[in-house]
Amino acid sequence: MVPANCSHCHRETRIEVCQSINVALDPSLKARVKDGSLFIWECPYCGHRNLARYQTLYHDPDARLMVWLLPGAEEPPKAVEEAVKGLEGYTLRRVREVGDLIEKVNVHDAGLEDTVLEMCKWVTRRELSAKNPAAATAALKFLRTEGADNELVFAFPLEGQMQVVNVGFNVYEDARGILSRNPSVRPAQGFAEVDAAWIERFFA
Repeated sequence: MVPANCSHCHRETRIEVCQSINVALDPSLKARVKDGSLFIWECPYCGHRNLARYQTLYHDPDARLMVWLLPGAEEPPKAVEEAVKGLEGYTLRRVREVGDLIEKVNVHDAGLEDTVLEMCKWVTRRELSAKNPAAATAALKFLRTEGADNELVFAFPLEGQMQVVNVGFNVYEDARGILSRNPSVRPAQGFAEVDAAWIERFFA
């Protein structure tokens, strides 16, 4: 249990948090991560639903995926970084927001590579900005693939409204081709951040 303040009435209470999420040990946690409910708590005083921001390590041994949610400027503990160096075939990622953790799990479940997806987002933002310059910095979030052609579905806020855009899988394949021709574009060792800022460092 940790202390938390309601964002509505500002009163303090104590909430239960899950700082280690192993979906092999408790498969129900995966669904609660994906729908965000694991991070929502209700204020006992006013009933307001709040988002809990705390660090947690998401681990899916079968998928060989570890995602460390570290809000703000926190860094992964050195002991953890050292412990995972010998893990073969694992995807290790660090994210700063609950929404980013949800996206990483969705991407992995869809059988996609997050590095390629960030390149795909980069291309999509430029296509969108040709119609609306405000979309140049749109924070696209992958939701799912759909249809027989596995179109990629992204959501993003734009001018106060949530937008959804479907992108053909050929764009993803083109993005994979771009990365294959640029082998220097790869994540750092350990719990790497792979996001819009990461891809912009290479293709600004």
